[in-house]
Amino acid sequence: MKQNNILAKNNKYLIENYQRYPIEMVRGNGSYVWDSKGKKYLDFISGIAVNNLGHNNQKVNKAINSQLNKMLHISNLFVIKEQVNYAKELSKTKKGYRTFFCNSGTEANEAAFKLARRWGVLNGGKKTIVSFSGAFHGRTFGSLSATSPKKYRYGFYPLTPGFKSIKFNDIDKLNKLVNKDKKIAAIIVEPIQGEAGVKFSDIGFLKAVQDICNNQNILFILDEVQVGIGRTGKVFCHEHFNLKPDIITLAKALGGGLPCGAMMVNPRFADSLSPGSHGTTMGGNPLSMVAGLSSFKQIANSKFLASVEKKGKLFLKQLKIFEKNSFIKEVRGLGLILAIEFHSDQAAKIFCSICLKKGLLVILTEKYNVRILPPLNVKINEIKEAIEIFTIALEQINE
Repeated sequence: MKQNNILAKNNKYLIENYQRYPIEMVRGNGSYVWDSKGKKYLDFISGIAVNNLGHNNQKVNKAINSQLNKMLHISNLFVIKEQVNYAKELSKTKKGYRTFFCNSGTEANEAAFKLARRWGVLNGGKKTIVSFSGAFHGRTFGSLSATSPKKYRYGFYPLTPGFKSIKFNDIDKLNKLVNKDKKIAAIIVEPIQGEAGVKFSDIGFLKAVQDICNNQNILFILDEVQVGIGRTGKVFCHEHFNLKPDIITLAKALGGGLPCGAMMVNPRFADSLSPGSHGTTMGGNPLSMVAGLSSFKQIANSKFLASVEKKGKLFLKQLKIFEKNSFIKEVRGLGLILAIEFHSDQAAKIFCSICLKKGLLVILTEKYNVRILPPLNVKINEIKEAIEIFTIALEQINE
């Protein structure tokens, strides 16, 4: 009765822009969450790659509690030590890069577009931002203009001018565009397309994009909102591909569970934004900074990252066995961002429904893809528990 009551209030008082499960989650610990009826779930969504250390991490909690007694918010008109501390820690992984803190991945990408546009205007009047098919960079007008799938764009035209999208993994088309349009300020790409269903670029594609940017004096932006902060077994996903982006956008796990986004910029371009050219009221607030820094220090540890890589390989190896099933087209992943792609959207939907009933949370993405995002500190026995539920779900689909 209590759960039905809160669902009725949800529909009465909140705008229904989310397709929510009719479940109220009330607490979490480690890799598990519990609903209002007491049912336990293995959380392999992790707040969509936000809770990279699972739920109720004690070190993050301690940092938050300590800051609660000091200050929650102060305007960016003042120096904020907690921002400085976090930016300094981030710069250890990307030497010399300077950081702008905001509240989300969308905001981080908007900041990157503004910096690129301003830099471009001052360097030959370049204004165009190029993205790729299947890309997801956010839902505000600027970021939506770089987001490819029509389902996100429907009803919001006209979008922001100055954006162009070309086919993902097609380096020939990118070369043609760059040779034709000499006013391209930046190219933005996700190392792995998460919302598209954990789609990987072809071997050499990202390096080729970077080379084009370097040769044509175009800013190279990597959107690591979902795949950064240890998700792939490296602090940044682009480390796997030996890339040197001009701008990196981050969010999700960056705040340790609290709202936080960031744009990290090569010092050569950081001064493109001057005082008053961009800003945020809540971005970089002390509470999010201490939570994020505590989480980041735990994740950026070399032994921890090695464990993520090891567990990711183990998980992927076990999932690959499912490719023998006639319903499954492909299994793919890197570190602890993985996906099972089905031939049938109906089979994928039933699979997720069975997992939910069995107490395992995963995400259905782009109809055919089941996205799997466990906490980075997931235990081996929890991975085995998930494999067992996946096995049961596939058996029941076959029935």
